[in-house]
Amino acid sequence: MIANIVKPGSHTYGVLAYLFDKGRANEHTDQHIVASWDDFIPDPGPWDSPGHKQRLGQLAQALDLRVKQAGDKAPEGHVWHCSIRAAPEDRILTDAEWATIARRMVHETGIAPDGDPGGCRWVAVRHAEDHIHIVATKVRGDLRPPRNWNDYRRAMNELTAIEEDFGLTRVARGSEDAAGTSAVKRSTRAEEEKAKRLGRDKTARERLRHIVRTALSHAKDLDEFFNLLADAGLQVETRTLPSGDLQGYKVALPDDGTPIWFSGSSLATDLSLPQIRQRLTAAEALPTAASAARHHRPSPWHVATAAAERIPHHLAHADDGAVQAHLTVFGEVLYALPAHAPVRLQAELHRAAAAFEQAAHTRARADHQHARALRGALKAMRYQPADHTGLAMLLDAAILVVLAAQRRSALHHHDRQVAAARQTLTHLQAAYDLIAPTSLAALAKHDPPDSTVHRYVRTLHEVLPRHAEQILTENAWPALTATLAAAEATGHNPAAVLQQAAQHRPLDDAKSASEVLVWRIQRLGDRHAPGHGARTAQARRLRTQTAPQTGSGLPGAYTPPTSRPGQSR
Repeated sequence: MIANIVKPGSHTYGVLAYLFDKGRANEHTDQHIVASWDDFIPDPGPWDSPGHKQRLGQLAQALDLRVKQAGDKAPEGHVWHCSIRAAPEDRILTDAEWATIARRMVHETGIAPDGDPGGCRWVAVRHAEDHIHIVATKVRGDLRPPRNWNDYRRAMNELTAIEEDFGLTRVARGSEDAAGTSAVKRSTRAEEEKAKRLGRDKTARERLRHIVRTALSHAKDLDEFFNLLADAGLQVETRTLPSGDLQGYKVALPDDGTPIWFSGSSLATDLSLPQIRQRLTAAEALPTAASAARHHRPSPWHVATAAAERIPHHLAHADDGAVQAHLTVFGEVLYALPAHAPVRLQAELHRAAAAFEQAAHTRARADHQHARALRGALKAMRYQPADHTGLAMLLDAAILVVLAAQRRSALHHHDRQVAAARQTLTHLQAAYDLIAPTSLAALAKHDPPDSTVHRYVRTLHEVLPRHAEQILTENAWPALTATLAAAEATGHNPAAVLQQAAQHRPLDDAKSASEVLVWRIQRLGDRHAPGHGARTAQARRLRTQTAPQTGSGLPGAYTPPTSRPGQSR
C-alpha cells in the first residue's frame, strides 16, 4: 500500500467537493463514506445524486465545527488529507476492510486515537476500488491541535503492519529526511501525465535531476557547473542578492513546450545551491594527468578505486555525517562513469546511478570533508581517460560499496534503500560483466615466461594455500600472472603484494578470487616499490606468516604443472 499525506490546507469544503466530484476524467465512481468519527453524519454520495450539494455542505460544516469554535486558536492549515492506495496486484478490499484501515491510520498518526472521545473529526471516502481518502480537521474536542507530529513516518510503519495483517503486497519503505520526505522530490501526477502524453518514459523533473547530477559529478566549481548545464541544452537562470552574491538557480528543459522551471531544491534536497557549493569545495586537489605522469603519481582511477575500497569500513564504523558524505560522493562517481565508459556499458551505468540515488539517502546531514579524497579523484578523472582495466577495477570496488550500503540499510530496516541497492547491484554487475573479460584478456597478453609462471604457482601456494587450487583453475589466472609480473618489474615482491591484496579483501565469498587479486594488485603495483630495507622486512614477515600453514604441502614438495593453469580454456 502507498500513502500520501499532502501539505495541510484550509478549505475543507473544497477537498470534499473534489472527493465527491466525478474526477478529471470520470474516474470517480460510486463515491461514498466508509468510516468516520460519527456513524450518523450525512453521506453526500455520488456527485449526480439528488440532494448531493446540500449533504456535502452539511458534512463540511460538521467537520469544521471545532475549527470555528477555536477561532484564532485554530491552526492555519487545519485540513489533514491522506490518501491510501492498494497495489495493482492486490485483491479488491471490502468497505469494512477499508474502514478498519482508516481507523488504524487515524489512530496511529495521532489524529483520532482509539478510545479518545476528544479526537479530531475525520471521514474516509472511497471513490474507486483501489483507494480511499481520509480528511480530518486538526482541532480536538478541547480545541487544541492533535499530537500528530511525524505523522508520515508513523503512517508508513502502520502500513507495513496492515500489509502483513491483510495479506497485501509488501511495499519497500526506507528512511526519510528530517522533513519527512525523501531527498528525491517525486514528480506530480500532472508531470507524469504530461510525460505520458509526450511519449516520454521520464518526467521533466526526473530528466532534469539526472542532467544536473551528471553535471555536478564533472564540475570543479560553480561556474563550470552552470556551463555544463548549458552545454547539456538546459535553460538556466541564476538569482543574485543585491550584494551580487549568488542566491539560487533554476533549470528548464528546452523541448518541453512552455518552459517549466525547477529550482535545484525542487529536484532533490541535496541539489540546492548551498548543498552544491559545499560539495564542490570539499575536494582534495589531485595532480593533472601530465603532472601525475611526470612525478610517477598514481592515476586518479587508482586513487578513486582505493578510496572506494575504504568506503565499506566507513559505512560500518564512521558517524552518520561521514557515512552520508561517502554515500553522496560515491553516487557522484556513478553519475560520472557513463561519460568515461564504452557505449555498450553506458545504459547499465546510467541505470545504476539512478537506482543508487534512493539507496544513498539517509536522514543525516553530510559532512563532505570526510570524502575529499574520492571527490578530488573524481574531478581529476576527467583529465585522464580510463582504459578498460581502470574502469573494470573501479567497477569491482563499486560493487563492494553497494553491498556494504545494502547491509547497512538492512540493519536499520530501511527496506526501500535495500531494494534500491539491490537494483544498483544488478546494473553494476551487468556493466562489469561486459568489460571485465576484455580487460582480463588484454592483461593476459603480457604473459610472463613459463619459469616465471611456475614460480608464481609456488608463491601462490605459500601465501594462499587455502585458495591456491581454486585460483589456478580460474579464467583470470593468466591475467593474474601478468599482473604479478608487471608489479615485480617495477620492484615489488610478488609474495608481498599477493598477500597484501588478499588481506585487504576476503576471498571466501568472491565470485572469482583471481579477479579480485588482479584488480587489487593493479592498484598496489602503481605505488612506488619499497626500498631494500623494506623488502627485507617484508620477506622476513612473509616467512613468519606462511611457515605454520605449509605443513606437508611445502612449496618444495609441489610439482608445478607442465602447462599453464587456465590456458586449456
